[in-house]
Amino acid sequence: MAGKKKSPLRKCIVTNEMKPKKELIRVVRTPEGDVLIDHTSKKSGRGAYISANVEVISDAKKKNVFARHLKVKVPEEIYDQLLEEVEKG
Repeated sequence: MAGKKKSPLRKCIVTNEMKPKKELIRVVRTPEGDVLIDHTSKKSGRGAYISANVEVISDAKKKNVFARHLKVKVPEEIYDQLLEEVEKG
């Protein structure tokens, strides 16, 4: 009786929706203090998940949500990279 493997759920820091991990993008603050997009979801450090949606990312940029969650100043380029990735699909 091999059942379906459950997909782990994570919460989007903007919408507070629980979604499968694969539908979200992880941004991580490394132990050195760098902030980067974690495509593998395996980098060490404090992570925060955001929905892969242009409106949600724009909202996060306006409210500077990552700075609060990661407890570090987040460069504008991170938001721009996230928007680029979502727009190109």
